Amino acid sequence: MKLLTGKTALITGAARGIGKAIALRFAAEGANIAFTDLAVNEETEAEIAALGVKCKSYASNAADFSETETLVKQVKEDFGTIDVLVNNAGITKDGLMLRMTEQQWDAVIGVNLKSAFNFIHACVPVMMRQRGGSIINMASVVGVHGNAGQANYAASKAGMIALAKSIAQEMGPKGIRANAIAPGFIETAMTAALPDAVREDWMKKIPLRRGGKPEDVADVALFLASDLSSYVSGQVIQIDGGMNM
Repeated sequence: MKLLTGKTALITGAARGIGKAIALRFAAEGANIAFTDLAVNEETEAEIAALGVKCKSYASNAADFSETETLVKQVKEDFGTIDVLVNNAGITKDGLMLRMTEQQWDAVIGVNLKSAFNFIHACVPVMMRQRGGSIINMASVVGVHGNAGQANYAASKAGMIALAKSIAQEMGPKGIRANAIAPGFIETAMTAALPDAVREDWMKKIPLRRGGKPEDVADVALFLASDLSSYVSGQVIQIDGGMNM
């Protein structure tokens, strides 16, 4: 039997990149997939559904509390259960602190951190009634170690880690697990846009001397979503090629 047969995963920001890789990996292991992005993405929906599972794309402003509550109710109605929640929605608006605007700060905290609160708040009652569930927060190595020029992003990702640990403590007695994944340098459209000098500097810091693939993150997410990790909760797993030991 596949690892996620009969389960439903709700993944935010999954139209592309790491979120999409997670959705495809989960679907290949039998999970039905509900995924969000700013707009409905029929192309990704069809690609996931082709793996033989139920899939539906939803338009969502993940930073909006009331909109999230409505969306989660619709997912529950459409799929019957919500067994796995992956809080993957995120943006960057980098800048040094002295030049960072309030709008840059608020936008990143809203999309990256408040969205996770919104979806956890809406999904936890569903999981409690089911007496189980797995929540996965997509953090970052900069949320563990910080990074100059990314105070807003690093703070949001550090918050994702603390949020996962707190939910693990609160919801553990209800059979709900919560963990965080902290990717390092992953080859995505975002990192592809970096200058060559920046990329080369990153590679020198990585013992494996390469960037990770979205599939590397998806494999760890699969472990945390499945019963293979039934006794793993409140943890942060860094996927960074050994960059930060």
